[in-house]
Amino acid sequence: MSFGPDIPNDPVEFDDMQGLIRFGHGRLVEAEFLLCMVDDVEPAREWLRDAPVTSAATLDAPPETALQLAFTASGLEAFGLSNAETSGFSHPFLTGMAGEDSRSRRLGDTGQNAPKNWDWDGGEAHLLVMLYAREGGLDAWKDEVLNAGFKAGFGLIQSFPTRPNEGFEPFGFRDGISEPKIDWQNAHPPSKHGREDYSNLISPGEVILGHRNEYNARAASPKLEAGVAEGDVLPDAPDAEGLRDLGRNGSYLVFRQLAQDVPGFWRYMDGATDGDADRRQALAAKMVGREMDGTPLIHDRRDIEGSRQANDFTFEGDVNGVSCPIGAHIRRANPRTGDQPHHVEGRLRWVLSTLGFLRRRDKLPGRHDLVASTRFHRLVRRGRVYGTRMTPEQALKKGAKTGERGLLFICLCADLVRQFEFVQNAWMASPTFNGLSGEADPLIGGRAPMSGVASDGFSIQKADGIEEQHPNLPQFVSVKGGGYFFLPGLRALQFIARHGSKEA
Repeated sequence: MSFGPDIPNDPVEFDDMQGLIRFGHGRLVEAEFLLCMVDDVEPAREWLRDAPVTSAATLDAPPETALQLAFTASGLEAFGLSNAETSGFSHPFLTGMAGEDSRSRRLGDTGQNAPKNWDWDGGEAHLLVMLYAREGGLDAWKDEVLNAGFKAGFGLIQSFPTRPNEGFEPFGFRDGISEPKIDWQNAHPPSKHGREDYSNLISPGEVILGHRNEYNARAASPKLEAGVAEGDVLPDAPDAEGLRDLGRNGSYLVFRQLAQDVPGFWRYMDGATDGDADRRQALAAKMVGREMDGTPLIHDRRDIEGSRQANDFTFEGDVNGVSCPIGAHIRRANPRTGDQPHHVEGRLRWVLSTLGFLRRRDKLPGRHDLVASTRFHRLVRRGRVYGTRMTPEQALKKGAKTGERGLLFICLCADLVRQFEFVQNAWMASPTFNGLSGEADPLIGGRAPMSGVASDGFSIQKADGIEEQHPNLPQFVSVKGGGYFFLPGLRALQFIARHGSKEA
């Protein structure tokens, strides 16, 4: 499949890219995220010029610490970028996650999740500081980074400590399994191979701006006139002569605080299964789509035990959701669909199916074309868990408190609308996902109706065609805050630090 002529196969410049995009810093088990405001721009610029930001370049040995920086649209303005100079950024980034009522509705940020109910402190953040360190090293690293120069330029709005990275989310399920593999070498551009079936491989331009994406086009990137002050530090725009590329090797970063009601989750499972421990865990697994150790329900455990196949599967053999419910969390987050519907053979049938004319009457599974091709909507997740760990047994004890625990969700993408907002709206929050009716994501979904359609149910499909219904599902996850950020390349960081400076 091809969407147009090939674009040049530009090499990825890891030394100009922040390390979070490539590595995720999983071995740096301690982390803390800080929302900051610019109090005095000149000291802020001076600190930014010398900030030890970690690149994605390969090192001889894994680092002991890492620092990553991302800006809001108002943060770029605080550093002196004009509206004209930021106009090339995407509209959602410029207006903000909570900047439009229509966006809140699309994201499911209504009712309890509405921005007016968020806990984030007042004042709009300019800078997100992400600190990572080996076990026992975070405090010293934090003191080194947030030095006197930082304190002279920035004010702290809010801090988000995390608990040591153990690979499990707060409900107790193994997490971080289903991550796309980025084709950094551009060895398989979309025009050179088919993606009829699901592939976990995505093009670099799905994550970093200015590079080839899954449409065989350059991911949109903000550009500046070549004569802009300090613009010579930026790379030339490869697709626009006479312009500098501000976005190249950067990415959009989504940050959301998701509070998880662990006692409420397990109490619901317990009540729905009459206190039977095995059934309780099985129901929770049906909602997640995996067992607690990460084994996908689509597999026989014997097929993957002792192997690394927990991510190597599709739902083609389970289109009716008998093994893994159609509305399960992992099925919504990544439907694992390809460009061509299930078992479509022949050019004519492919064209007819692409146009939506092949359905059940053509002896194809009834749901085969109800979910968009996954490869255009993948996200790279980089979140961390916060709060103390609570086991299901602890959650079920009398008097167990919800407490402060949950997920600091972070994802990276090149197109906020096509990737994050599409996944959130069409897959996670939609009460009609994949032909269902009246149910949003059973884990993270809000329960407020969307466009007049209820979203508080959950159904488990069975081989006999009689579904097991779980109505009036409580809300287990609440949005406490969030924002859209720009994670610049390292040359762009230097431009932001120097542009408009009195010392430039």
